Amino acid sequence: MKRILMGLLILLASIPILGSFAYLYKKSQAKPTVFKTESAQTIDIRKKTVATGSVVPRQSVDVKPKITGVISELNVDPGKVVKKGDQLGKVEIIPDAQTVNAAESGVRTAQITADNAKRELEREENLYKQKVVAEAELFKFRTDYALAKAQADQAGSNLQLVKDGQTHGQGKSSTLIVAATVDGMVIDVPVKVGYSVIQANSFNPGTTVATIANMGDMIFDGHVDESEVAKIKEGMKLQIKVGAIEKETFEGKLEYIAPQGKEIDGAIQFEIKAAITQKQNQYIRAGYSANADIVLDEKPKVLAIREALVQYDKAKDNKDNKDKDNKDAKDKPFVEIETTPQTFVRREVKLGLSDGINVEVLSGVTATDKIKIPENAGPAEPDTAGGGSGKVGKPPSKK
Repeated sequence: MKRILMGLLILLASIPILGSFAYLYKKSQAKPTVFKTESAQTIDIRKKTVATGSVVPRQSVDVKPKITGVISELNVDPGKVVKKGDQLGKVEIIPDAQTVNAAESGVRTAQITADNAKRELEREENLYKQKVVAEAELFKFRTDYALAKAQADQAGSNLQLVKDGQTHGQGKSSTLIVAATVDGMVIDVPVKVGYSVIQANSFNPGTTVATIANMGDMIFDGHVDESEVAKIKEGMKLQIKVGAIEKETFEGKLEYIAPQGKEIDGAIQFEIKAAITQKQNQYIRAGYSANADIVLDEKPKVLAIREALVQYDKAKDNKDNKDKDNKDAKDKPFVEIETTPQTFVRREVKLGLSDGINVEVLSGVTATDKIKIPENAGPAEPDTAGGGSGKVGKPPSKK
């Protein structure tokens, strides 16, 4: 009886131990990896580089005052369309005491000269009537009086300009009037009534009263990195995306590439400009931030696969067999094609244009082949068949 009980106890004690061994053995058995597959698709591939910048008017003019003074009137607001010669505002002169004093002194001096010339002319006319002097002598005094009178009138006009900034009868040609110099839309008025303004001179660019631009002719003004500038050239097509206008893409054409770069945020950047084809009923405001995709190369309707499906290994050329370091080894691309379920064979491929996501397949793969998705390839994106064209293709076949 004791032997039976002892055997039962040993058996019960061994059950947990046997169960643990069975669990560990089962856990140690690795599950077979099941690979998914994709097929090549016919898509449009575009190789692009991105430039950042903004949308600005091609022609923008800053209107400056003709004299120094204080803004007394403003007749425009941003957004108003004006014609060349339209009055934008008016400047009131604050005369300088020293300048006024000099102008008044000039008037007095010129008037004294004119009065003296008049007396001399009257005396000479009396002598001529008495036939004491010749007529030629009389003409000389008449000329002197006319010149003295003209100088007196000019001195009076100068005094009026110093005090009032204009003379009688000037109208719109008055230096007090700030007039539009071109046709267009007023996009900025940086001054207000009461602001002091300075005319443009050799030492100062002058105060801007208003900025006028042609809003019907907009361009993209941006920058590209020095590593990309050698790949672009004038005449290339651009796809411009304006940040403030969602779901809209504007076509553009590259017109200008700066011959010299500038350091911006620690990197050398080259300025570019491109004409924008504006759409009807689509208003673009000046200063919108935008990104431009510059199409470096494109191929429509080509057989392509995801670049993540391509694998590489290094193989020596016959000429490199003697090179122990294998410095000239080439990366040969290949994919794995499914022949039977979960059985794959290696097949070398010849690749063409790539947009960074999809790559053109020149040879080695057909549209019916099922290509193994490597473990490090990641899942296919929703637009995996769209390539650089932005189109959404058919979903890849999976197994």
